[in-house]
Parts: sequence; structure tokens; C-alpha cells
Amino acid sequence: MNATSEPEPLQALNGLLARLREKVSLYRERLPEGPLRTMEDIGRLPFTTKEDFRANYPFGLFAVPRKDVVRLHMSSGTTGRPVVTGYTRHDLALWAECMGRVMEYAGVTSNDVVQNAYGYGLFTGGMGLHLGAEAVGATVVPTSSGVTQRQVMLMRDLGTTVLCCTPSYALVLAEALHASGGHLDTRLRVGIFGAEPWSDGMRRQIETRLDLEAFDIYGLTELGGPGVAAECSRHDGLHIFEDHFYAEVVDPDTGTPLQEGQPGELVLTSLRREASPVVRYRTRDRTVLTSEPCACGSPYRRFLRVQGRTDDMLVVRGENVFPSQIEELLAGFGGFNGQYILVIDRQAHALDTLEVVLEADTADEQGLEQEIRDRIRDSIGLRITAKVLRPGVLPRSEGKAKRVVDHREAPGGSGSPP
Repeated sequence: MNATSEPEPLQALNGLLARLREKVSLYRERLPEGPLRTMEDIGRLPFTTKEDFRANYPFGLFAVPRKDVVRLHMSSGTTGRPVVTGYTRHDLALWAECMGRVMEYAGVTSNDVVQNAYGYGLFTGGMGLHLGAEAVGATVVPTSSGVTQRQVMLMRDLGTTVLCCTPSYALVLAEALHASGGHLDTRLRVGIFGAEPWSDGMRRQIETRLDLEAFDIYGLTELGGPGVAAECSRHDGLHIFEDHFYAEVVDPDTGTPLQEGQPGELVLTSLRREASPVVRYRTRDRTVLTSEPCACGSPYRRFLRVQGRTDDMLVVRGENVFPSQIEELLAGFGGFNGQYILVIDRQAHALDTLEVVLEADTADEQGLEQEIRDRIRDSIGLRITAKVLRPGVLPRSEGKAKRVVDHREAPGGSGSPP
């Protein structure tokens, strides 16, 4: 999809700021008067956070009358009030444009059959990918998430060529496909995966087991859902659709803007949205921003694949650990099928413990457990315990996978994995 013919980013941003001062009380109180002279001046503006969305639930951050809002989506709200985002008809057209661009970057055309196994409903993923597939003229199979055996049947019967779902569910589908026939017997060639962090090791597993090319996609409910950024065929970062969104990377502790190439927290501003525009939203996602030209020819800057969230970091016995680090290490072991959980516990008057529980097809479970303990100790300096289970024991997720079970959060601590 081509870039819009709307105003240049600085003009769009200043127009947005003027409208927010007029329409949204939170921004009226926070934003300084007058236009910005350069896009870099955005660093002088205050951040918007998830807490702001929850404090203004449900419609306090809307910049248009509710009669102009034609659709609502929202987050699950599992840790508090859900984040509500609204769309005008114009917003839906922009969303379809961005999602069509996602499809084009992945090489999807009108010749493809797109099986959309993201959840439909309040979650933005299902409807977002649906809009994108229709925008490029593909045939959409709106299976939504779950009912895995039906997914497998339709994938084969309808000749699905493009699969859209979370990466963890892609592994579940791969497992079901191989179990049902001993071989894939599909026409899959492209997978568009997102909604949760996934490592390069998991990518390799998905591509090998499903025999497709995997593409990463990025978005947030607060920014209107997927379609903020996407991978191209070079797989060297995600292109930010800068005619719609402005990206910064800041120090996660101080909020100070960082130079390109420095790792930090991604901050995003929506430039075109009407119903629920956001200024300098702190995503909590860790990445690196670069403007080096991409061999694909895209005019847009990239950020490197998200390596986890600043609020996902685990502190175990004083060591900082990200689940993505451990996932990448596990992916290097033969027989590992991508299914794992991390169990953190704290016994009375004792140090924290971290147990890595995983599934693997191996004849030497104890030997593999020792190898895992050694590699994690040597790589990240943390002593852990490991438990290898036979494939099929851990619970499967039809959406976002829960990888961490932290018993320290429960009164009294201590417990066992589900």
C-alpha cells in the first residue's frame, strides 16, 4: 500500500497536538502551548502510559464525539481495567491501509488463501489481519483461534497458503499437523506471527516444522492494534510505517531519548488517528532503532525485533533475566519442541529458585537437563534447575502463551507448575 497523501509528519503532529489540547482534558493539562519546530522536539512532550488509559477508562482519551466512533476494541484487562481504543470510519480505512502494507511486505497477493487464526472479537488481532488480507484481495478464512483439529482440516482442504496467528499457536498447529498425518501435506508458504515476543530460535522451529517463511508483525491496542510495523523479506528488523506513527527509543529508567543504535524502550506517537490518538506512548518493549537503508528499498526506518518487555524482566537472586534469553538458548537443543515454562519460587528464609520446565523428544532426559543447566549457567551466569517432560504434557495456548509462573507473587510462595 502506498503512503498516504496527507500532511507531512511534522504538520500532522502539530495538527494532532492542537486537536488534543482542545478535545482531551488529559492532554489539555499536560501539553505545552504552540507548535513544535522539528520532529525531534517531541522529546519535550510528556509520556502517555497504560495507567493513563486505565485512569481515563473507558472514553476519557477519545478525541471525537462517541457518535463518530464506529468500532471499539480493547485489551483483555487481566491485570486491571482494559485499554479501550476507538475507530472512526477514517481510522478503519487507515488501519486497512497499514495492514495491507503488512501483507505486501510479506509477499501476500490476491492469489493467496489467508487462514486467520488470531482471535476475533474485542482483541484487535483478528479484525486487523482480516482487513489487511482483504486490502490485497486475498481470500480470507476467518477461523479465529482455537479448535485446532478444525484448523488443520481447513488448512488442508482449502489450500491455505498464509497462516496468521501467535507464534506459540503456530507451534501447536505444527504439532497437530504432524500428528494427524505424519507429514504436513499443506500449501503453506508464509506465516505472519505476532502479539507476543518470540525469539529467532522459535522462528527457526516454526519455519522448519511448517515449511514456510515467517514474518514478524508489531502493534498495540493503545495504538489501534497491529499494523504499526512489519518485517520485509530481508528479515532485518521491522519497518515502522512512519507516515502513520513516529518512533523514539528512550532510556527505560530515565525516559531520556537515546541515539539510534542504542538499545532502550520503544515510544510511539500516532499521527493520523482520529478517535484515539496517542502522544509518546511508552510501549515497555525493548529494541534498537536504525535508519540504515534496507535492501528491500522501503523508505521507512526499522527497529530490531523486540527482545522482550522492560516489565517482563525477571530478577532472580539479583540477576536480571529475560524469558527471551532462555527461549533462545533452549532452541539450540535437539528434540526441544518449543513448549516451556519458567517457574520461580521462594522458600522461607531461602534464595529464589528458577526451574526451566520444557518438553523434548529425547531418550536421555537427565543428560539433557544437565546440558541445559550448564548452558544457562555459562551464558547468563545463573544456576537453575531443569525438568524435561515428554511432548504433550504442558498445557497448550490458543492465543498468547504464558511462559512465566512466579510463585513469589502469591502469599507464602512455593508451589508447583500447572
